[in-house]
Amino acid sequence: MGVLRLTMAQALVKFLDQQYVQLDGKEYKFVKGVMGIFGHGNVLGIGEALEREPGNLQFIQGKNEQGMTHAAVAYAKQKNRLEIFACTSSIGPGALNMVTAAATATVNRIPVLLLPGDIFACRQPDPVLQQIEHPMDYTISANDAFKPVSKYWDRISRPEQLISSMIQAMRVLTDPAETGAVTICLPQDVQTEAYDYPSAFFEKRIHYIDRVPVIKTACDRVTDVLARKKRPLIIAGGGVHYSLAYQPLIQFAESFGIPVVETQAGKSALPWHHPLNMGGIGTTGSLAANLLAQEADVILCVGTRLGDFSTASKSAFIHPEVEFIHININAYDAVKMNAHDLIADAAEALKDLKDSLTRIDYKTSYDANELARLKANWDQEVDRLYAIDSETGLSQTRVLGEINRSMNDEEVIVAAAGSLPGDLHRLWRSVSPKSYHMEYGFSCMGYEVAGAFGVKMAQPEKEVYAIIGDGSYLMLHSELVTSLQEGVKINVILLDNHGFQCIHNLQKDHGSDGFGNEFRRRSRETERLTGAYLPIDYAAHARSMGVKAFSVTSIEELRTALQQVKQEEISTLIEVKVLPGTNSGGYESWWRVDVPEVSTSEKVLEAHNSMNERIHKAFKM
Repeated sequence: MGVLRLTMAQALVKFLDQQYVQLDGKEYKFVKGVMGIFGHGNVLGIGEALEREPGNLQFIQGKNEQGMTHAAVAYAKQKNRLEIFACTSSIGPGALNMVTAAATATVNRIPVLLLPGDIFACRQPDPVLQQIEHPMDYTISANDAFKPVSKYWDRISRPEQLISSMIQAMRVLTDPAETGAVTICLPQDVQTEAYDYPSAFFEKRIHYIDRVPVIKTACDRVTDVLARKKRPLIIAGGGVHYSLAYQPLIQFAESFGIPVVETQAGKSALPWHHPLNMGGIGTTGSLAANLLAQEADVILCVGTRLGDFSTASKSAFIHPEVEFIHININAYDAVKMNAHDLIADAAEALKDLKDSLTRIDYKTSYDANELARLKANWDQEVDRLYAIDSETGLSQTRVLGEINRSMNDEEVIVAAAGSLPGDLHRLWRSVSPKSYHMEYGFSCMGYEVAGAFGVKMAQPEKEVYAIIGDGSYLMLHSELVTSLQEGVKINVILLDNHGFQCIHNLQKDHGSDGFGNEFRRRSRETERLTGAYLPIDYAAHARSMGVKAFSVTSIEELRTALQQVKQEEISTLIEVKVLPGTNSGGYESWWRVDVPEVSTSEKVLEAHNSMNERIHKAFKM
């Protein structure tokens, strides 16, 4: 066996360049490149390796470590987890900036490889700049913070450890059931140390993503459950996308006339105008979906985490005999809600279950006219919200309606936090798969702009729009500069409602008078943030970075701007002033947010009692 004498960092780069995955006989280069910000701890190790011998890896210079990692997460998500970017940082604060994005990846089951620089393994210069000294454990560094948010974590303290560590890292990154953030900590001295690596380590390696087959006995058990149920409801989750199970889902639903509802991650798996698509489910769901959920006697979950928004804090399903069936490749998710688990690939499971139900001539009790009426009523409600006018300004739902109508079926929207996920889940009309990209597993503010950059890199032929509130924009917008640097055009639509209005509304709905969530000046009279709104010109801010920006205050101006951005060749931003509190409300749904049991405010005490009543009613306690 031959050897190559390389530094650990050089060996890492060479190894990453040779990783491939294969799904359904099609091969994909798994690691597209590396996003990074250099500093002491990575610039002379992995930085030098990328400078001298990057192979076919593309290097993207990030502007904020969290932002660049969000972009990598979005890229992998849009590529259905078949391609990734690695992310490298310096030690200390540079590394810690990636922790939030690591959690975003892990919560959403998206692969991302994090390569933070680390303190010296030899300890000679300790304490080095940016080192955290733990008095009880000298081996702890800032990078230990990645442990709870990573699916695999390791620290390379000797160059030869890279071999076994990276094989394990790739195992997790390419495993659809276990994937998430993988963190490999790289002490800065070890990155530069040489070792005689076996040549076989750098040979092309294909990681086969085999579809998990259906076990017949498990399929029979699930068939028996469905056979005694008459009002099933399908929840389509993100696993439908990752399994490419679009046609199996449609064929299954149509074969038995079963309505389909969508999670945030599952939205766009089924066109909005399909007769059986009843819209979003749960706290941010449609009226049609939530009414059907109340009467369903069995819930067939397909590839979903079943988060509290999808289940309306476990209050959405109130039929006295309701049971759950969960198709998932991850056993951890498949047993939630005490479900009958069917551990299998979504596409394979839907096909086999369809055949099994057909053999027993399965029929539901749904009336096609009933489903058509529910859908028509909801469509009319969306039309109403999309058309709301106000003499005092633009409503948020009207603005979203105009944006929705201006886009073609293939264009992609990206969003993540605030009131927008609720409106978009309920109202947005998606036609094509992957045209709706919502990060709502972690609901991470600041994901939107960076996420749009990642999506555009994944699908450069499509127009990509980040729909974002002013609060999220202020938190993290720096990858706009990266989009200009790379010539990767994205469009940012910023809805300015003067603050964190989603949480402001949450406060007021639970007894508060509103505190600390609007962007107001401090008042001399109250000594609180109750003065005038801050006059922030976001369009001017974007122009200062080189972005083509528009500021609109009317529907006519918005229409013109939406047409103009399609003609631009560089990244754009449309600033839209919207009225606070003009988002859509809940429809037969609930979200548990606990209210203080003791307060000087009668409104808070009333809200607490109301909350308790809802808990007792929902769970029959």
